[in-house]
Amino acid sequence: MDEKEKRRCGWVGTDPLSISYHDEEWGVPVHDDRRLFEFLVLDGFQAGLSWMTILRKRGNYRQAFDGFDPGEIACYGTSKIETLLSDRGIVRNRMKIEAAVQNARAFLSVREEFGSFDAYIWGFVGGKTIRNAWKNVREIPARTGESTAMSRDLKRRGFSFVGPTICYAFMQAAGLVNDHTIDCFRYHQV
Repeated sequence: MDEKEKRRCGWVGTDPLSISYHDEEWGVPVHDDRRLFEFLVLDGFQAGLSWMTILRKRGNYRQAFDGFDPGEIACYGTSKIETLLSDRGIVRNRMKIEAAVQNARAFLSVREEFGSFDAYIWGFVGGKTIRNAWKNVREIPARTGESTAMSRDLKRRGFSFVGPTICYAFMQAAGLVNDHTIDCFRYHQV
């Protein structure tokens, strides 16, 4: 199928970075703990901003946050946080940066308890992707019962910047739900 003939979800637009993210990553089930942590942190940084803002800075985030290694990030102290606050390549929001450090510590606790973060987080969807059948992007909810339950439990475990809407964006990105619209060429592929 020719690139111009491919139908995509209505949110994609024409930006090559957005197209690439949609076509190659969004909604693909992720079972790698480090990638799950990356998505969780980036979705937290997205709060109040557009996803494209974060996506354009993702390479900078990977560098600034040691490749999203939760073991490294959990050890960040005041000096590292101050360095991150002066890094123009990322969103310099103290609360979000401190949340990433706090979330790394909570992530390690969850991983220790469940054997992997993957085992824990996929438990909210019974271990398999929820396959929705939306006709257009206006039908897609901002949160669901699963994302609300996930948010509540993550907060109980010490995570922050994990409200139900952020959790739903995380679920979409990491493939816990397939929210590609039914006319999108990726709908049946993921």
